[in-house]
Amino acid sequence: MRPIIDAHLDLAWNALYFNRDLLASVAEVRATERNLTDELSRGRNTLTFPELRRANVAVCLATLMARSGPDQPKPNGFKRVDLDYESQAIAYAHTKGQLAYYRLLEVQGHLRFITTRSQLTTHWDEWIKAPATTPLGIILSMEGGDPILNPGQVESWWNEGLRAVGPVHYGRSQYAHGTSTDGPLSEAGVKLLKEFMRVGMILDVTHLSDQSFFQALEVYSGPLLASHHNCRALVPGDRQLTDEQIRMLIERGAVIGTAFDNWMLHPGWKRGESNPALVHIEAAANHIDHICQLAGDARHCALGTDLDGGFGTEQTPGDLDTYSDLHKLEDILVRRGYRVADVDGIFQANWLRFFKSALP
Repeated sequence: MRPIIDAHLDLAWNALYFNRDLLASVAEVRATERNLTDELSRGRNTLTFPELRRANVAVCLATLMARSGPDQPKPNGFKRVDLDYESQAIAYAHTKGQLAYYRLLEVQGHLRFITTRSQLTTHWDEWIKAPATTPLGIILSMEGGDPILNPGQVESWWNEGLRAVGPVHYGRSQYAHGTSTDGPLSEAGVKLLKEFMRVGMILDVTHLSDQSFFQALEVYSGPLLASHHNCRALVPGDRQLTDEQIRMLIERGAVIGTAFDNWMLHPGWKRGESNPALVHIEAAANHIDHICQLAGDARHCALGTDLDGGFGTEQTPGDLDTYSDLHKLEDILVRRGYRVADVDGIFQANWLRFFKSALP
């Protein structure tokens, strides 16, 4: 079973705000949530730490996430009591709690922070030799920049181990326009990206609106990635990357992680209405294929599953029940003519190459 590097998992948010014991098995979590009805995803989680180990996940980008954007009309389903806060100070405090969760798991031996390329190399070598006993390696990322109180605080977060940031999530943050909106970076957003370049922070373009995306690539000249993004040519919507954006990312040496959220995989998918059986893991291969055709190779595709990112099996491909089912993608790619080295790249080698260059 190939090792995996996944560029987007909301582990701390799942633990703290869904009150999930991620050290339990998937089946145990589903059992505890069997009678809960506050979220469609209750009792339908796909991962926990034991499941990630079973799936041979060696490294992931583990997120911090809280929003506190300016007041504005929000589309139905956007505002969430477990994500949206009245001030940046409150968002900051919530992400500090998520960070404390990761730090505790580190002390307990369940995970290991990776902040430098040498640490990544050492961890990877250890995982290959002893995957059953090596802790999960995490590279700390932030989805939505509101918990960074101002651009001057970037260095403080860097010193805490943060290595990648997406300036915005849904709506409008203090720094940029995101999914479901369009508009430029704010003045503070431009300063934020300049601070990223100064300290070495990786820019995650995921969720940037089109205008903010193009402006960000003009302002920021450092390493960038798209942690969990699919293709607008296959599934329309501003959450997806256009072919022009994909080509720009390829030119900059970026890697794009494929997300396994059905509304990003299947045109016309409706949350809470569409049947998961309409979608198969094969759909993810279609998005990977599209990026590879634009690139002319398989060096810019990888995994950024976003599994359990506010949804569960009610919104994953019908043939994906738990995280380990991702390995079905291996046979799909081989059947489509991908070489062994290409499949290795998509499952881990492309992210490994990227972070060995982008980390300090």
